[in-house]
Amino acid sequence: MPIQYDQKEQVFMLQTPKTSYVLGVYEGKYLLHLYYGKRIERYAAMQHRLPTHGINGFSATDVEESKYSTNVLPMEFPCYGSADYRSPAFHAEYEDGSAVTKLFYQGYHIESGKKPLCGLPATYAENELEAETLEITLKDAVTGLVVVLSYTVFNSFDAIAKSVRVQNGGDQTINIKSLLSSTSYLFDKDYEFVHLAGAWARERHIQKQPLQNSTILIDSKRVSSSHMHSPFMALARPYTTETQGDVYGCSLIYSGNFIARAETSELDTVRLSIGINPFGFGWCLNPGEEFQAPEAVLVYAANGFGEMSRTYHKLYRTRLCRGKFRDAERPVLINNWEATYFDFNEEKILDIAKSAKKLGMELLVLDDGWFGKRDSDNCSLGDWVTDRRKLPDGIDGLAKKVTALGMQFGLWFEPECISEDSDLYRAHPDWAIQIPGRQPNRSRYQLILDMGREDVRDYLYERMTAILDSANIEYVKWDMNRHISDVYSAVLPKERQGEASHRYMLGLYDLLERLVSRYPDLLLEGCSGGGGRFDLGMLYYSPQIWCSDDTDAVERLSVQYGTSFCYPISAVGSHVSAVPNHQTGRITPVETRGTVAMAGSFGYELDLNLLSDGEKEEVKEQIKTFKKYYNLTHEGEYYRLTNPMENRLYAAWEFVSQDQSEALVHGMQILAQPSGPSIHIPVRGLKADAMYEVNGELVRSGRALMHGGLNFPRQTGDFKAVEFYLKEVK
Repeated sequence: MPIQYDQKEQVFMLQTPKTSYVLGVYEGKYLLHLYYGKRIERYAAMQHRLPTHGINGFSATDVEESKYSTNVLPMEFPCYGSADYRSPAFHAEYEDGSAVTKLFYQGYHIESGKKPLCGLPATYAENELEAETLEITLKDAVTGLVVVLSYTVFNSFDAIAKSVRVQNGGDQTINIKSLLSSTSYLFDKDYEFVHLAGAWARERHIQKQPLQNSTILIDSKRVSSSHMHSPFMALARPYTTETQGDVYGCSLIYSGNFIARAETSELDTVRLSIGINPFGFGWCLNPGEEFQAPEAVLVYAANGFGEMSRTYHKLYRTRLCRGKFRDAERPVLINNWEATYFDFNEEKILDIAKSAKKLGMELLVLDDGWFGKRDSDNCSLGDWVTDRRKLPDGIDGLAKKVTALGMQFGLWFEPECISEDSDLYRAHPDWAIQIPGRQPNRSRYQLILDMGREDVRDYLYERMTAILDSANIEYVKWDMNRHISDVYSAVLPKERQGEASHRYMLGLYDLLERLVSRYPDLLLEGCSGGGGRFDLGMLYYSPQIWCSDDTDAVERLSVQYGTSFCYPISAVGSHVSAVPNHQTGRITPVETRGTVAMAGSFGYELDLNLLSDGEKEEVKEQIKTFKKYYNLTHEGEYYRLTNPMENRLYAAWEFVSQDQSEALVHGMQILAQPSGPSIHIPVRGLKADAMYEVNGELVRSGRALMHGGLNFPRQTGDFKAVEFYLKEVK
């Protein structure tokens, strides 16, 4: 059984194939976090995790008869206002103005399977035999507040999914100020805080810093997970590498404001917490109402960052992504954006489609500029009506002509934004997020529609479905090109304005759910100015997300390296774009651009007519190669063989089939070096005693390849691609 309860010791054991998560009820009241790490078979000594000094310094006790202060106990769900002075998971204010919450253990329930979260994206079990869920109930006797902590253990994944549900069982309104999804502990501070940081076009770069007796946190206050931080953190031993060392990963399935925090106490214990950012947040919970927090997913790996990442990859690829394209092969696409920007007509688009078809591409995506009077980014958002100047036969006419060529047709939308120069804004200025009496902050001449409003969502649903029903549209790119400021909702009373940010996300998820339910065969790709909302919440609706607006192959090495720490390769939207690159000005060979883009959902974004005949032949071969190795790159195990942020001479990465019979190693000689040393790159994930042929010739054992490595070819010139295909010899 994945979940066991020792009634005598009052200890809960949550068992994945390789890990254990242990909780205990102390003194019949306090729910404590006792252990998380390598799998153990029993845990009967709760005293092992109790501090040697019960009341430290000036710490107080929550109840007189307790031997310990909650300030030194590893509280599984710590609350503000008790004797615990560390950052809480829960903070509420009550009608008498007090903010003290004391939650004591009430009971538990274990059931097979996993229930969906109300209104929120989450991991899922396809049947009741795949997982088991524990619910633990805590209660504040004074206010009637009830908290239900949920833990799901998957039989096939070394992951723990956690969520929190709050119920108002009293007779007064409770004003929630903070509610985090997960709290866990490490019992010494010899760790590094690892996270994904960056900026627009430079997203998800790995950063590490050692823990001190202080708090390290990352967050977003942009009503978006943001380009700057990803809702993911890991704590790792300083010596941790890809293949060795303890790593504790923690990720949040949410697309809005978040916080991820590691707080080291004066006793060197570390409290890890993640959830909705308390900044600007508030929720009025009336008697009888519930509030559901987003889901957090914890992964412990004993064998380094690579093991942690592969656990996340497989879980999210198969039990977070949904729909047809979770498993179905995705088409190779051509997007017109960097080829035309706003300057196109039907003839130009059809020329692109014809050229793309000849080269083996399967899907044409019409990007921004097809609606309203959209000749630049300063107008028409919200007016989802075809611009007949550019497309005289409409979207349906263009789609018919594209499909007649043997291509699929896709379309760009930016549903959440509105231009002040639009018919929609002139009719409904109150639908835009702005504060009465104040000039709104603008970005890209855009305001944001209040997705928390049902009438706004109904309008968008009606307009989008009218377009999607009018033509054979098989792909939608869902963009969102600014972050939200002036957070306010015209339909909320003043005491509920703190709910606006979260209600925005609930509204967004509601609209997405309605669309993917109506169009189950639609391939939906997420985007937010590139990777500004590359998160697990969006992955629940869109199995691929545009990874970054930076399409430069060299810069993409670092972006895709960091992204792979938590997110599956199949989720990474990656294209071959024009050179000189539009973001960096760098010139790289088309072969190299293709090799880097194959580590993701593959496509092109350039003017095909500017390619030489030789480059066009290379593109044809790239597409054949991508389709040949599709199962490896999208369903295989992924291994980071080098760190491009540390090694600026060469980079390499690897895909290994689930049965270990095949492997694909891709790489790049970044900078040529005269008289440099020979480079040997050990591969990983092979059968040690099996024999493999390399590029159809050299035969070596898996053990030799994993220990001796492959000889990286020396080439003249910078930015040269490298490929090795390994196949088991029976």
